[in-house]
Amino acid sequence: MTGAMIGGCGGGAVGESDALASSSDSSRTIAARRDALKELTATALITADLRLKIEAADSVAQIQSLTTQAIDAFLAEHEFDGKAAFKMLEKVCALGSRTSGSDGMRKQQELLLDTFEKLDAEVEMQLFSARHPIDGSAVPMANMIIQWHPNRTKRVMLCAHYDTRPFPDNDPDPDKHKALFVGANDGASGVGLLVELGRFMKDLQGDVGVDFVLFDGEELVFESQRDPFFLGSEHFAREVAAGALEQQYEAAVLLDMVADKELQLYQEINSCRYANDLVQEVWGVARRLGIRQFFSRRRHEVRDDHLALNEIARIPAIDIIDFDYPRPSSGRTTYWHTTNDVPQNCSAVSLARVGTVMLEWLRQRVGN
Repeated sequence: MTGAMIGGCGGGAVGESDALASSSDSSRTIAARRDALKELTATALITADLRLKIEAADSVAQIQSLTTQAIDAFLAEHEFDGKAAFKMLEKVCALGSRTSGSDGMRKQQELLLDTFEKLDAEVEMQLFSARHPIDGSAVPMANMIIQWHPNRTKRVMLCAHYDTRPFPDNDPDPDKHKALFVGANDGASGVGLLVELGRFMKDLQGDVGVDFVLFDGEELVFESQRDPFFLGSEHFAREVAAGALEQQYEAAVLLDMVADKELQLYQEINSCRYANDLVQEVWGVARRLGIRQFFSRRRHEVRDDHLALNEIARIPAIDIIDFDYPRPSSGRTTYWHTTNDVPQNCSAVSLARVGTVMLEWLRQRVGN
C-alpha cells in the first residue's frame, strides 16, 4: 500500500512536470512567433508565404531560422553590408556613454581613427573646446574630418554626430532620467553607416572628393531650455566660412537616426527650405532603387547639425532622419532620448537601405 502510494504520487508528479514543460515550450513558441512577425513586418520583409511558414513552425528554433534566413537573404542582395554597419553600431554602443570629453568618447575616437586609417582615409581631428553647462569647466572636443582623394578641390560631405546625450532625460520613467544612455540610433547609427560606407570610398572614380565629418558636441545638453546644441557643427561651419579649410563643399548629407527597425524617412522641412534640389536628388535615387522607406512627403521640422552648414557655411545640406522612433501607429512612446534607444530596437536591414541609397548617390555625384 505504501509502495502504491509512492508510485502513484511519483507518476502524478512526472505527468504534471511534463505538462508544465509542454506549456512553457508552447508559450516560448508563441512569443517567438509573435516577435518574428513583428520584426519582419517592421522591416518590410514579411511575405504571405513566409507568414504561413512561421505560423506553421512548431518550435522556437524553426521560427528563428526562418527569420534569420529572410534577413540574411535581403542583406545578401545589397552591396552595402548592413550587417557590418550594425556590428559597428553594437561595438560603439558597447563603449557606453560617449558624451563629449568622456572616456567613452576618447575610446570611440581611437576606434574610429584606427578603422578609417585602415580604409586609406586621411583623418584630421579638428580640436576645440566648450564650456561645460554644469560646472563651467573646459570640455575638450574634436570633430573628425575623414577624407578620401584630398587633392580633389570639389567635394561632397556626409556627416553625423558621434557624441551622445548625457542622460536619457526623455524616458517615460522619471527614475531613469539619470540612467545610462547608449544612443544606438541617436548617435551610433550614423557612425556605423559611415564606417561601412568608407569601404567603398578609395575606389570612387571621378573629379569630386568625399569627406565624412563626425561632429562632437551635438548634444552636450543637461537642460534643453538652457544648454546650447550643435557645438561641433557650428564650430566646423565657422571654420568653413572663415576660409580656414581648403575644401569646397558642393553638398552635404547629415545622417541622424537611420537604423530604426520601422524605418520611415520623410523629407525634413528645414532641408526642403534650404536645399530642396538636394532633397529631391537623394529621394529620387531611393525611388529609382525601389527603396520605399524614403517617403516623398514633408514631415517634421528638425533643428539639427545641417542648420549650421546651411546658415553659417552656406553649404547646401539636408538631414536624413527618422524622427518617428518607432512609428506612432505602434502605440509605443518614442525611444528618442530614452533607455530604449538600444541596438535591439535598431536593424541591419534599415542600415542597408540607407547605405545603399547613399552609395548610389555618391557614385552619381562623384562621377563613378
